[in-house]
Amino acid sequence: MKHSDDCPQAPSARMPEAARLLLQARCEAVRESASYTLSPCVSVCRMDDASGLCLGCLRSLAEIADWAAMGAAQRVTVWRSIDRRLHGGVA
Repeated sequence: MKHSDDCPQAPSARMPEAARLLLQARCEAVRESASYTLSPCVSVCRMDDASGLCLGCLRSLAEIADWAAMGAAQRVTVWRSIDRRLHGGVA
């Protein structure tokens, strides 16, 4: 897995700072509570052309569209992917 130091073009590097801080806080809250029902949306809905991820929540269009219908296990997977993406990973 690449980190932001290794990959300066990671989508998280192009996020608005306010969105990054809010998403970091949500990731921490989700990890601490082990409740994955909290939506990752931070109301910054702008898709990154290079990665295909939203620069607010770091989800793909499919992840965004499917969120409401996802079961708990799928949401856990998405939140873990968001956490990796937030820290410079590309998962």
